[in-house]
Amino acid sequence: MRLDKYLKVSRIIKRRTLAKEVADNGRIMVNSRIAKSSTKLSEEDIIEIQFGNKIVIIKVLELRDSTKKEDSSKMFEIIEEKRI
Repeated sequence: MRLDKYLKVSRIIKRRTLAKEVADNGRIMVNSRIAKSSTKLSEEDIIEIQFGNKIVIIKVLELRDSTKKEDSSKMFEIIEEKRI
């Protein structure tokens, strides 16, 4: 699954266009490598996202094409949140 789609479906980022923009600006890393919006994800990948002055590190638990709002939190696990 593409990175931008995963971020939208899991509701980490609300809109796919915003997820694409954030990734293409170099603010997302997957497995310690700078990722583009088209980066293919698999389960157990580690995603590091920079939101302004905060960095969130997430582990991918499942990949789904669509999900309900209640189930979206089961798609990932927050490993760490830190301020810059």
